[in-house]
Amino acid sequence: MGKVICVGLGPGDPELMSVKADRLVRSAAHVAYFRKAGRAGQARQIVEGMLAPVAAEYAMEYPVTTEIHFSDPEYNRQLAEFYEDWARKLAELAGTESVLVLCEGDPFFYGSFMHLHSRLQGRAEVEVVPGITGMSGCWTATGIPVTWGDDVLTVLMATLPEEELEARSRDADALVFMKIGRNLPKLRRALAKAGRLGAAWLIERGTMPGQRVQRLSDADEVTPYFSIVVVHGQGRRP
Repeated sequence: MGKVICVGLGPGDPELMSVKADRLVRSAAHVAYFRKAGRAGQARQIVEGMLAPVAAEYAMEYPVTTEIHFSDPEYNRQLAEFYEDWARKLAELAGTESVLVLCEGDPFFYGSFMHLHSRLQGRAEVEVVPGITGMSGCWTATGIPVTWGDDVLTVLMATLPEEELEARSRDADALVFMKIGRNLPKLRRALAKAGRLGAAWLIERGTMPGQRVQRLSDADEVTPYFSIVVVHGQGRRP
């Protein structure tokens, strides 16, 4: 009997993987990873040169990413079928062999593996190895502590409505915004209305080659997929 092991690979720099994740990646005989059709896949790129030459690879290609809005029922239908299909395949493989699933950041922090994890319950033994989150890598890249004293850290998706982004930004101490992409202009407007734009930083490809850190007010309107916006807390200090 095998099991499904999901390893968090951290924010992007292979040297920020845990010792356990490194060991599992190098010794795996079966490796699965998510990717957009036609792309190498970010998780797979992180472990380039680390996999055993004889390791079997399974590219789990999303049927849809941004082609259909996530509020469309068809978006949910296609992804549900995709996750169910791969949960079945991984469970069958785990009946005799252990299979490693690669995940950027931490698997239980907005990771795609969560959708497989829920479907694998009762079908296969599952182990999850945590990893450094992408947001941790990004706020460290700014060189400024993200929270002080009793600051409250709020993590928001930039896909939220502009009015909600503004309201939550106005009331929060430290802020992290994920899923930026085409939502950048909306997020910039919300932060400006909340009076937080001047304190916001945009981190593109944090810890990875091509990393770029700049004030959000100075940034372009278009940003890479792997981007996070941070507003540092200014709380109680001795």
